[in-house]
Amino acid sequence: MIRKLVPVLLILVLGLTACGFHVSLPIITITPGPTVIDQINVSLPADVSKTVDLSLAFGAGTLKVQPGADSLVSGTATYNIADFKPTVIANGSTVRIEQGNWRLTGIPDFSNIKNEWDLSLGNVPLDLSIEAGAYQAEYQFGGLALINLTIKDGASDTKLDFSSPNTAEMNLLRYETGASNVSLTGLANANFASLEFASGAGNYTLDFSGVLKRNGSVHIQTGVSNMTLVIPSGIPAQITTEGGLSNVTNDSGWAKNGSVYTQEGSGPQLTIVVEIGAGNLTITR
Repeated sequence: MIRKLVPVLLILVLGLTACGFHVSLPIITITPGPTVIDQINVSLPADVSKTVDLSLAFGAGTLKVQPGADSLVSGTATYNIADFKPTVIANGSTVRIEQGNWRLTGIPDFSNIKNEWDLSLGNVPLDLSIEAGAYQAEYQFGGLALINLTIKDGASDTKLDFSSPNTAEMNLLRYETGASNVSLTGLANANFASLEFASGAGNYTLDFSGVLKRNGSVHIQTGVSNMTLVIPSGIPAQITTEGGLSNVTNDSGWAKNGSVYTQEGSGPQLTIVVEIGAGNLTITR
């Protein structure tokens, strides 16, 4: 339900106020129309060996993305505000699915608003980009062939999981978010070379469970937040912390030398740099 995003939106507004910005947004009443269910179907490209540049542009609501489509994209958009109607723009190997042009002019009463996308993606090489606003998301990316993955959102409540290996080598996984609650799990299965995570205030978990097939470089920038890194035992890892008045706690099995934490293991290695403000960093297994 969209109403569950209200606490996250309030965190964002309060954060701006604390930083000296004047926020004056009225409470607005929106009268929904009838519920509409649109089918979204995008055919596979003629050459399924070429990488498809797929972008999703979503506003407020609930977004679910998972594997399993026989086409490039299949699923539904369910909404009761006419301006939420999605549009599909396809040009060769470039495809964009975007929400309508509804604009947020105040803090809406979400109790009667519905906007839900439920999409399945096909197993072709993808350069996937997702842009979203204040929303809830469930991403299941295991089994896809992601070459690059970029997610940029505002105030979000997101669960992202690679429950099985990415079938392609990923160059870059980048996640940018505002005041949010975000959980990324199965990250070793993402098969990334580089991972970049940038956030504002919030609660964040990066879980590197799965099978690490090659060395991975991770750069994290976060503000006043609670950041948890889950790194299973046996994965060689080095974590370097930088920044302000952060509180760092770690499980046994990690050696500490100044601001550097290391875990012994065998196989490919994770090299992680964490830039954190006045927050809490927990390193666990």
